[in-house]
Amino acid sequence: MVPSERPALTISTRPGSDRSIAIIVLAVLAAVSFLPVLLTPIPAMVDYPNHLARMYILSQSGTPNANPHYEVTWAFYPNLGMDLLVPQMARLMSVESATRLFLLLSQLLIVGGALLLEWVRKGRVELAGFAALAVLYCLPFSWGFVNFEFGLGLALWGIAVYLMLAESPWPLRFLANLIFVAALYVAHFFSLGIYGATLGLFELSRIRQRQIAYPVAAARLGALALPALALFALMHFTAGSIGSEGTSWFLAFKPIWPLRIMNGYNLTTAAATGLALMIALFFAARRGILRLEPSGTWLAIGFALLYLVIPSKLFGTSFVDLRVIPAAALILPAFCSLSLPSRRWKMASLAGISSIILLNLAVVLSVWLPYRADYAAIIASFQKIDRGSRVLVGSTVDDGDPPFADLTSYPMYYAPTLAVHYANAFVPNLFTETGKQPVRPREAMRNIAIPYGGPVPSGLLAAIATGQPPADVPPFVRSWDRDFDYLYMLGAPAANPLPDRLEVLETSERFVLYRIRRKP
Repeated sequence: MVPSERPALTISTRPGSDRSIAIIVLAVLAAVSFLPVLLTPIPAMVDYPNHLARMYILSQSGTPNANPHYEVTWAFYPNLGMDLLVPQMARLMSVESATRLFLLLSQLLIVGGALLLEWVRKGRVELAGFAALAVLYCLPFSWGFVNFEFGLGLALWGIAVYLMLAESPWPLRFLANLIFVAALYVAHFFSLGIYGATLGLFELSRIRQRQIAYPVAAARLGALALPALALFALMHFTAGSIGSEGTSWFLAFKPIWPLRIMNGYNLTTAAATGLALMIALFFAARRGILRLEPSGTWLAIGFALLYLVIPSKLFGTSFVDLRVIPAAALILPAFCSLSLPSRRWKMASLAGISSIILLNLAVVLSVWLPYRADYAAIIASFQKIDRGSRVLVGSTVDDGDPPFADLTSYPMYYAPTLAVHYANAFVPNLFTETGKQPVRPREAMRNIAIPYGGPVPSGLLAAIATGQPPADVPPFVRSWDRDFDYLYMLGAPAANPLPDRLEVLETSERFVLYRIRRKP
């Protein structure tokens, strides 16, 4: 649809009209959906405390309060959205507030970008706002993939701007694409991939619909790809990277993720809401109530194929395929239409999607609000740690990563990394992977550091301490009772597993802090 054919934005202001009611409900749901971030100093997202710890290191680098165990090393690689913005924002406010503001900005970009994209395509807001709020706390976002969320929000705005300029002079279109490609490259690599895949599929659909000739389409696709190829070449020649090596598919999870995607804390809620949405969409499509436009069909097929073929772990980044699902949910509503037969159907649909949004939001609040006390407790415990110490993190439960048996325990996994700020400590599982974060341990600490990983199982620690380590014990914990000063054991308090080696300093509902008695 070219700009001249795009209808003007039409939102009825007549009191009681179906559209005005929908807009009011959408506005109320949006305001309520941002409340969890506003009400919690540290959102209970598994990766968030780790990101916050890194923001403290970046903000204090070069100052007398800088952590002695880490150094800041910048290179030309992606995934630096919050690493570049938050330290600058922290000049005007606390690091904690700046990091939370970045998360709120990411959510605003997601919702606003989805609305803008729908308006560009259809001239009205209809489905995209509700879809955005429904996935605002989906699994990738509620687990704290903050740079990806920020980047995906930027991608939505970039796609909307490109489509808005689809028939504009090519220099203007090329300049807009160049700006968004550069911004997305810096923000998050996979958000750039979503942006490129969406626009590439859109241009290919126009060939199929004979809206543009083959040579023109080839030129447009080349202009889309050129800035990204130039950035990748520059990254290569400057020894930049995207992340570590490592590719895994985990094909058995492909059919399962759609039923787990809607909620990152409660699998029953995730399955119920996800299944309800899938059934509703299926019957709406069967009855012709929900229709995809031709370019939307291309996008839907493209996203489905991308989800099936993309690895679950790529360049050391986990849950890559999972990120395709919210991207599709945010983009496809702009390319489909909903024609409900009566006002009763409209009100029922509005009540149904509102219930899904509010149910997921209730679960989020039920987890985030109690975690305010848990995070406050672990921050208070840092006062019992000698400054500059080395702190290991263990867990009383070894049921995998993530712990699907109790996802509400997941947000505590990286809370001990905040000791890098409050006690100037070294914590081995602070995110310091080359190609992802501009922070790395100093040379003296690299032998006991891990770039990405959760707590060490208590059984493994006990086996090492009693001289019965397994053959495949990770190198950074082979001599943990000599290399570290303190141990946080996450999980419900239990009996001291090694009374002769560990001295209890602090006990809370979600952790126990031990001082390690050094083995000679």
